[in-house]
Amino acid sequence: MARRKGAAPPVHPFDAAHGVETGGLIPAGDLVTGHSSDAHVTAYYGVAPSILRGLVELWAEASAKYGPAQERGRYSFVDIGAGKGRAMLVASELGFRQVIGVELNPEMADIAERNLEQWTRGRAEDETAGPVATVRVVEMDALEFEFPTGPCVAFLFHPFEAPLMKRLLRRMETQFAKRPGTLDVLYVNAECAAVFDANPAFERLWFGNVAMSAEDHAADLVEIAQQREYGSTGDEECGIYRYVGRGTKG
Repeated sequence: MARRKGAAPPVHPFDAAHGVETGGLIPAGDLVTGHSSDAHVTAYYGVAPSILRGLVELWAEASAKYGPAQERGRYSFVDIGAGKGRAMLVASELGFRQVIGVELNPEMADIAERNLEQWTRGRAEDETAGPVATVRVVEMDALEFEFPTGPCVAFLFHPFEAPLMKRLLRRMETQFAKRPGTLDVLYVNAECAAVFDANPAFERLWFGNVAMSAEDHAADLVEIAQQREYGSTGDEECGIYRYVGRGTKG
């Protein structure tokens, strides 16, 4: 990843607060593993904590159409393409039953493991820290991952392009065919929204822009300034989807 000469790597406020290293933008070309999925993976960039927190709250509101507010403590949070693990760490504070990060790249999975160790150690030493969910990282192809039993939330920060997204949705269908209504998907930077909308087994619950906090946007601008391919608008286009099964979509 190219940086301006002499510029120090930016440190995200989340990393500074917790002693972890989840920042930076890593191009897809630097994430090659030799796996057949390499051609369709996207760059690594940690989700803004405020985006994830806001999207989880929107999910709780959007899913209320199915009845009372979701009992978040029943849900497993699964981060597909976990990278360095920022979303996993943030999600662990949000009341989920457990948090699982799925990452194909072994180097990124190792970083996520180190971040998790530091996160766990730091919270154990902080008497003011609240409870967090159990968190684990699995190094594997997301297209081979077996979702845990019980209700699940899958989190995607646009980890790969449409060809793999279509395969992931088919994988989800296979696993949840006998338990419709127990898988929701939170999708940040929803460039493959058309893939979801074209699949009759998934219903769109909500779609729109989620704003970053002022602190996250300032950090975003600093990190984006280190390269030329991306820009920062202070928000992310996001979608929330529910697996409802075939033949039930209106």
